[in-house]
Amino acid sequence: MKIYSEFTHRGLSAVHLSLCSWLVPRLACFAAAIALSASHAVAQTPAPEPREVPAKTVPVPDTVSPQMQKLIGAPLASTWNVIPKTAEEWKAQVNTGAAATMRGLPALREALHVKVEPMTLDGVKAHMVTPEAIPPENQNRLLIHVHGGCFVSFPGESGTGEAIFMAGFGHFKVISVDYRMPPDHPYPAALDDAMTVWKAATNMAAPKNMAIFGSSAGGNLTLAMILRAKQDNLPLPGAIAPGTPMSDLTNAGDSFRTNAMLDNVLVAPDANCDKRAALYTNGRDLKDPMLSPVYGDMRGFPPAILTSGTRDLLLSSTVRVHRKLRRPGSKRCCRSSKVNRTRTITAMSARRRPRRRSTRSPGSSTSTSENSSHKVGGGFLNLKDYFDKRVR
Repeated sequence: MKIYSEFTHRGLSAVHLSLCSWLVPRLACFAAAIALSASHAVAQTPAPEPREVPAKTVPVPDTVSPQMQKLIGAPLASTWNVIPKTAEEWKAQVNTGAAATMRGLPALREALHVKVEPMTLDGVKAHMVTPEAIPPENQNRLLIHVHGGCFVSFPGESGTGEAIFMAGFGHFKVISVDYRMPPDHPYPAALDDAMTVWKAATNMAAPKNMAIFGSSAGGNLTLAMILRAKQDNLPLPGAIAPGTPMSDLTNAGDSFRTNAMLDNVLVAPDANCDKRAALYTNGRDLKDPMLSPVYGDMRGFPPAILTSGTRDLLLSSTVRVHRKLRRPGSKRCCRSSKVNRTRTITAMSARRRPRRRSTRSPGSSTSTSENSSHKVGGGFLNLKDYFDKRVR
């Protein structure tokens, strides 16, 4: 049997070599011909016509928790298409929204046993958000939060909501940056302030023990901060968490159309949020990577967890960042999954694959189930799990 096996192996090897010497050059020619014909076909084919979609009604899904159904079924944001005409009108609209948000924060802080204290770091306003109890493993960890609001909303303490959740559920110390905003302070004020806080914070904790997170405009700024830190040769954090990031202010991507009027927060492109973003960009090139980070060089980025949702206007923007992080040449491998949280799709970029967890774990960042969290803090528990692994 041994002799037969060796003979067979050698015989097959000889045939294989002979076949390859004949077949490989022909396959190469065949592949080149296909490539040439494909490029010719693309050059000759007109751009496809837009698809017309008939009017339809989209029900609230019954595959998510009652809490999530309530959020999905909520009415559209009341000011989604109310566009102020002057700087003073913008400030009035922002202040009205901030006052409404502030009314709910004392109860939130009390429920999560968190205190919020104003602070100033090298001239930039911020808030230190501290949980009542900090476990030993988090004593040397520090998170930096950059709030959302389309670059204009949630000034002062009204921008600390996410930081309170993260401190309360994750038991981390969090610095929430109260960055300057339009109409008085367009780009680069917000990014400059966030970077000033980052540089100051690196004197408070080791960068490897820190993470940066934020949603919407805060997700944009999270990504832009890493691009700026790379550009300026500054230390990078141990991890980042850009939530549903406004990573492309040109509004390129399918979900700006497919999810228009389904997203009950941003609602539609070219509406209030985009007008606020225009105050921030102030006539600059929207493809500047510091404004639209998806056009930047993301090689060497820290491990990242990205969050979005099936009705999110920014779903395509989130997916494109994920794709950018997965490109050859990146030092990080990535993975995507659905998770038990208030946003549906999570994608991770990390040095190593995380251990697969049970779909029954409400805090699992690798669960494959629908967004069926029965806890308001499900998403923040996911971030906690992720930061626990990546921020040492």
